[in-house]
Amino acid sequence: MKKLILLTILFVGIFFNGHAQEKFGSSLNLGLGVGGYSGYYRYTGHTVPVLSVNYEFATARNFTLAPFVSIYTFSDQYYWGNANYPDQYYDYSETVIPIGIKGTYYFDEILGAGSPWDFYLGASLGFALVHARWEDGYNGDKNYYHSGNGLFLDLHIGTEYHISNNLGLFLDLSSGVTTIGVAIH
Repeated sequence: MKKLILLTILFVGIFFNGHAQEKFGSSLNLGLGVGGYSGYYRYTGHTVPVLSVNYEFATARNFTLAPFVSIYTFSDQYYWGNANYPDQYYDYSETVIPIGIKGTYYFDEILGAGSPWDFYLGASLGFALVHARWEDGYNGDKNYYHSGNGLFLDLHIGTEYHISNNLGLFLDLSSGVTTIGVAIH
């Protein structure tokens, strides 16, 4: 499915003729996404909703840097004893706050994208703050579910459609969190 979306984005960019967006950066991006099995999300074993915010600064022609922060929370019940006894289950929950910086290169000029469209590739580097909680009385190994890495590197490909000079909608496909959201310029 991701390959189909990627190919669609690239073909749409190729067929749009016009002037590319000249200015990138100075953009507040608010997103809602899903993360799952990779990076700092591999604790959960399934996808979870993620809130994300970043602010892009133009640093070079067609290139931006964006400090970001995201947050997700997860809870589940796990077995740690004899399955015949219901008290052998315990509740586990965690809150993860990834913090880092995302570098983005815009390909509008190369693709000849029309003025309402932006197309980009990017990478984000950061670390995740993890707060884990077990129910009262849990006496097992409290480090068992900490299988994720604190440091992460994610790759991104995405597009933004500018509704106006001040507002856009974006789709960011990533190896960590796929996000849709609003960009305020």
